[in-house]
Amino acid sequence: MVVHDEKRKGVKPVPDDPLAYLNEAQIFTCLRMQQDGWYIKFMRRKPFERPVCVMTDESETTLAIIEANGFLNKKPDIPLRSAGN
Repeated sequence: MVVHDEKRKGVKPVPDDPLAYLNEAQIFTCLRMQQDGWYIKFMRRKPFERPVCVMTDESETTLAIIEANGFLNKKPDIPLRSAGN
């Protein structure tokens, strides 16, 4: 079993106003996916980089990111832990 160190250091996985971190196309996709039972799992907020919104389906079997153009990428090329973690 791989143990990952927690890097958030007091920062919530989902900010109080996650839509404030997204552009118009991303907000549209996020709201549409929430209608289908998806929810924001966490927001990756690295210094000097654009925030990344990571969503999961209600069964938490699929993780996806919302690209800057609003596309829901179910096979992102960024390292992610499994949906169950």
